[in-house]
Amino acid sequence: MRSPKDFYRPLAVGAPAPLREIPAVPSRMIHFFPPSNARMVAKVPDLARKVDVLLGNLEDGVPASEKEAARAGLVEVGKNWDTPGTQLWARVNSIDSPWGLDDLATVVLEVGHAVDVVMIPKVQGPEDIHYVDRLLAQLEAKAALTRPVLIHAILETAAGVSRVEEICAASPRMQGLSLGPADLAANRRMKTTRVGGGHPGYLVREDPSSDGTRRATFQQDLWHYTIARMVDACVANGIYPYYGPFGDIRDTVACEDQFRNAFLLGCVGAWSLHPAQIPIAQRVFSPSPEEVRHAQRVIEAMGDGTGAVLIDGRMEDDASVKQCHVILSTAHALAARDPDLADLYEFTS
Repeated sequence: MRSPKDFYRPLAVGAPAPLREIPAVPSRMIHFFPPSNARMVAKVPDLARKVDVLLGNLEDGVPASEKEAARAGLVEVGKNWDTPGTQLWARVNSIDSPWGLDDLATVVLEVGHAVDVVMIPKVQGPEDIHYVDRLLAQLEAKAALTRPVLIHAILETAAGVSRVEEICAASPRMQGLSLGPADLAANRRMKTTRVGGGHPGYLVREDPSSDGTRRATFQQDLWHYTIARMVDACVANGIYPYYGPFGDIRDTVACEDQFRNAFLLGCVGAWSLHPAQIPIAQRVFSPSPEEVRHAQRVIEAMGDGTGAVLIDGRMEDDASVKQCHVILSTAHALAARDPDLADLYEFTS
């Protein structure tokens, strides 16, 4: 364990200094695209303008025979990247795979200036983050980067869930965590083949009635515990939690329900695997106009941000002001990208 005084020192000579605070930038949807598909790569300039985060996927879903082509496609995207309002991320292969090391080296050395975050799958514990942290510092120094590349870990093993607090605290590079429900379900031996969402067999049933009438059942959320624990670990360490994939592309209603559950529990965004899921994430993870108006009222009423006031029967104090500034800064950042949201929030230019 590093001494606190050394925690924010670069891990390699010439590497950029680690960030002391992870920026709160819009990331309502992390939209995946396959860089090995030339047709999809050609659509990147248009797609990038529609999303908060565009992620080049080098891992699951890419056949072994196409791994190098995917890596080359991501380099092409990074070298031509010209969408300042959108973040570019890369999901590399796991560090225990034959491709993980080359993925990290290529991404940082070739397009580290354009890539904001590398997503690391199947993180088992803080030792995985320590390895990637040191490697990124060496690569950044070699590439003469001026800002650090951040780390986003996927929570998709039982070991990772059991050590999630240690993972979140492992490095000042940690940007956030995503829930990976499919791999986590397999690792836990859960009896489901769904990619996220609920399951009709996971339910509670009403007590029997005296007249023997039909007892109602209610489907439950398989992921409630894991998301809540992930959110607590992220917030405690100043990083951001995300819901991962919802695999049934056709079921947009259930997708919106799952995204909203995650939003209400504290997640800031979710993965989108298909263009149909982009507007769902935009809608669910944007502050509502009512929240924005309330935040403005609280900030105006609190003046210097100290003390307490009563607004609509609710006590607001300095902690409320901090929350409201987060809502308002997020709303302004989103409105700067989305004129429709600016109109909805009634922001004047």
